[in-house]
Amino acid sequence: MGKRLRKLKKIRIHHEGRTTLVGLAIGLVLLNLLTIYAFGPSRLFCHTVLGISIVLYAVVLNFFQCPVRRFEGDTERTVVACCDGKVVVVEKVMEDEYFHEPRIMVSIFMSLFNVHNNWVPCDGTVKSVEHFDGRFKAAWLPKASTENERSGIVITTPEGKDVLVRQVAGAMARRIVTYLKPGEECVVDEHLGFIKFGSRVDVYLPLDAKVQVKVGQKTTGNETVIATL
Repeated sequence: MGKRLRKLKKIRIHHEGRTTLVGLAIGLVLLNLLTIYAFGPSRLFCHTVLGISIVLYAVVLNFFQCPVRRFEGDTERTVVACCDGKVVVVEKVMEDEYFHEPRIMVSIFMSLFNVHNNWVPCDGTVKSVEHFDGRFKAAWLPKASTENERSGIVITTPEGKDVLVRQVAGAMARRIVTYLKPGEECVVDEHLGFIKFGSRVDVYLPLDAKVQVKVGQKTTGNETVIATL
């Protein structure tokens, strides 16, 4: 019991969600008050609206969780999952926006029920940060990586390997936040950014990387090792 309580204390709300959560709470309270005023507090419709409001707020609250996590392993030549979610792609592709050469792409899809905080996948120096305007198709579609709104971050590891992380917006996502800046040093455990509501993160690895995950596998951000370089 004590261990569980300590774990719960490490869970906090991400600062990106505070305004959204306050606004949603005010809106739901007003909606329920109006419903009670119009139909009376004992009506089934009022109870239904209240139940839906509680579930909706719980989902959004979970979405904006910001768990405090520390990677326990050796970070040398290690690439860690940037986010919670499910691996939807592991394949060799032609990366044409930055490298213009074949790379191994590992894509992790985040549903509305996943924490959407993004972590730095590897130790190194930030080489490039670029934002691309685009569409808002469903994030699990193959073309989402190149057609949707997205940000690309290239990190050069201490061994000289370049790793590209691409934050991709989804059908509901309307804001991608990237905290890293070119020239900065970064390490595993640090926050890379945040994507609001339904999205994916693609990681482009050198061809000689040894991928440690497979399609369909669930990942935990800043804990699951996805590859070794």
